[in-house]
Amino acid sequence: MSEGHVPVLLGEVLELIRPRTGGQYVDGTFGGGGYSQAILEAADCRVFGIDRDPEAIARGQRLVAHYGGRLTLMEGRFSQMQALLAGVAAGAVDGVVLDVGVSSFQLDTPQRGFSFRDDGPLDMRMSREGLSAADVVNDSDERELADIIFQYGEERHSRRIAHAIVAARPIARTAELAQIVFRAYGPKAASQPIHPATRTFQALRIYVNDELGELERGLAAAETVLRAGGRLAVVAFHSLEDRIVKRFFSVASGAEPQSSRHLPQRTRAAASFRTLTRRPVVPSAHEISLNPRARSARLRAGERLG
Repeated sequence: MSEGHVPVLLGEVLELIRPRTGGQYVDGTFGGGGYSQAILEAADCRVFGIDRDPEAIARGQRLVAHYGGRLTLMEGRFSQMQALLAGVAAGAVDGVVLDVGVSSFQLDTPQRGFSFRDDGPLDMRMSREGLSAADVVNDSDERELADIIFQYGEERHSRRIAHAIVAARPIARTAELAQIVFRAYGPKAASQPIHPATRTFQALRIYVNDELGELERGLAAAETVLRAGGRLAVVAFHSLEDRIVKRFFSVASGAEPQSSRHLPQRTRAAASFRTLTRRPVVPSAHEISLNPRARSARLRAGERLG
């Protein structure tokens, strides 16, 4: 397993995916290769690893060599998995794993600009292409910036923070932005359970990489490439992601969310998934003690119907 990367809920994911000899599996968020390696060790199967981060693909080449043709890595978005698998996979696949959000490697590399723990350029682009976080921070008007921070970071002080950012522009470094947000919080900043900049950084990262839109498209793509009986497992790390995954499985399994508990249950004409996790699977206290980043993880899974 790649040094520095700890796959979350690994045992639970394997139990739900059930790797089998001769099977084909997609690791749509390859990252450090933890899930891919575990699947390959569990059965004599093939894994197609997808990642939009070229650095993740480069790091994974040693695993490609180690598994002698059973691991294929492809640079791209997991929402493109149908096109990426065309001509590579032999028909529909038996399982798809998505571990959405930022990887440990991205967080722990200051030059990528994902974290304020160590100072770095305000970048946050997973694919190294398109608008950077610095572009968004410096070019958005105050109202647009406040809306981004509120919508994607669920930050209730979004307007105050946006005002402080606009007043301090231009901003080029992560530590600089973190300090601006900290000061915007006022006297209560030091007493917050998490750093006051956490939600703002989350919001910018999600917006820059269109993570929620990518997740919605990726779930639909997984539905397309899975064979009947194939399984989809998704690990999400905050409520915005988990809400999308929960909604997807609810609709795909034929159970629309009810607007009122007093109304009769509405169902779809033809369900495409059977939900395997009635409630999200969460990490054990032991796993959280070993890997604190796992504390907010939520795993949901479903089985593709014919």
